[in-house]
Amino acid sequence: MKRYLYSRRNSPRSVKMDTVLRTLLVFLISTAGVAIAWAEPSPNHITSRIPRQSVQSSAIAKVGYSRRRHILEIEFVNGAVYRYFDIPLSVHRDLMSAESKARFYDSNIRKHYRSVLVRQRQKQELPEKSPASAPGYGAAAHD
Repeated sequence: MKRYLYSRRNSPRSVKMDTVLRTLLVFLISTAGVAIAWAEPSPNHITSRIPRQSVQSSAIAKVGYSRRRHILEIEFVNGAVYRYFDIPLSVHRDLMSAESKARFYDSNIRKHYRSVLVRQRQKQELPEKSPASAPGYGAAAHD
């Protein structure tokens, strides 16, 4: 019985099948890795090539849209950039024609579509303190 199993396992047909299965397994694992990387981009590794155009808004500075990939990028006035996935062209058009882009964004895009942070908001520089606002000046110092 051992001899039968050994000889069958090492037959040319069995060796060929093992090779095919190994190749298929390597291919599937590689493809899965690429699919995961594509579907969930890491915020630290996103390079945007979507051109953005300036818009009139109190909260949104620029908007970009990829028709081919259905990706919407929004750059906020604080410097943060978010990328939204599976955005229909009609949503982009409606955003661009909305009287209040910030209100449209809050109602129709934010928390409705999957998103990733492309760039964190930029730290705002604190204004230099004038002598009047420094400790030891003003009414509180005279109490």
